[in-house]
Amino acid sequence: MEHVRAFLKRKNIVISAKRYGVDALGAMAQGLFCTLLVGTILNTLGTQFHIGFLSATVLTVGSGDAATAYTVGGLASAMVGPAMAVAIGYALQAPPLVLFSLVTVGYATNILGGAGGPLAVLVIAVLAAECGKAVSKETKIDILVTPIVTVLVGIGLAYLIAPPIGKAASAVGQLIMWATELQPFFMGILVSVIVGVALTLPISSAAICAALSLTGLAGGAAVAGCCAQMVGFAVMSFRENRWGGLVSQGLGTSMLQMGNIVRNPKIWIPPTLASAITGPIATCLFRMEMNGTPVSSGMGTCGLVGPIGVYTGWVNDVAEGLKQAVTGLDWLGMALVCFILPGVLTWLISIPFRRKGWIGENDLKLEA
Repeated sequence: MEHVRAFLKRKNIVISAKRYGVDALGAMAQGLFCTLLVGTILNTLGTQFHIGFLSATVLTVGSGDAATAYTVGGLASAMVGPAMAVAIGYALQAPPLVLFSLVTVGYATNILGGAGGPLAVLVIAVLAAECGKAVSKETKIDILVTPIVTVLVGIGLAYLIAPPIGKAASAVGQLIMWATELQPFFMGILVSVIVGVALTLPISSAAICAALSLTGLAGGAAVAGCCAQMVGFAVMSFRENRWGGLVSQGLGTSMLQMGNIVRNPKIWIPPTLASAITGPIATCLFRMEMNGTPVSSGMGTCGLVGPIGVYTGWVNDVAEGLKQAVTGLDWLGMALVCFILPGVLTWLISIPFRRKGWIGENDLKLEA
């Protein structure tokens, strides 16, 4: 056993929940953001504002009926699998030959995983990267051995387990969405609170939503929960952090408060209660659905990705005939759920907390 531990240490293979559940998952979300999410945003901008170079076809793959045309955004979105895998390998501190070999692994896994491709990529990229690290620089022909092992292990696993992993993740997502349609009030609270909490924790709510393909009414509840955390913390801590804190948390991430939460968990109660209120408002009152890219469900107001995802879903639904038009009620619902109510509710709930001393003067102060 000591020899195994020494080998793993020498190879920088750290088997831990933090390495795989925090570092790798967070990096995977960045890969998602830089490809699928950015591609979706570029396509939306090109279509809605009639920007020629964003809406024009820049590449066509195949011919005849099998031809696939790609815009700039389409090309970015098509690279989501490789980007996720490479991001995961980077988080695992994989050496260059392993890192570059993960491009192929990610591409194959994401396709074979179907709707649950992101979860399949997370599992298989981790296994392929660790196997590649294990053989890296162990032979004199490392330039052949390391990439061959990484690719064969990755694609072999993708062929065997990516489809069932993808189907399982998709089934869980479908179950959540079905339950939300069936019980929009209670599930609106549950989904909003859980995804919102995940957004503030040092894990990736975006990757979780992407892995589960969380869209529809459940996606709307997830957006509500994330916005409640981000806007809530931004407004509640305004007296301590002023405009810089408002922007960094409201458009960046509420994860910045994680250190303060560890020191005083009570500061987490107001935005979490706000998410429990805005969730069912989104699902029951406004029937706000997020039918854009699933990763948008877990992004909140980070770069306004959550609201953009909701808007993209509206546009797609109108184009497909599932929705007649984007109404004033739609816009009112988005404004209230994503921006106004999170700030107002969290601020109001925090007032008695401050008066009772549960939230001290500098408990929400961000480190410079």
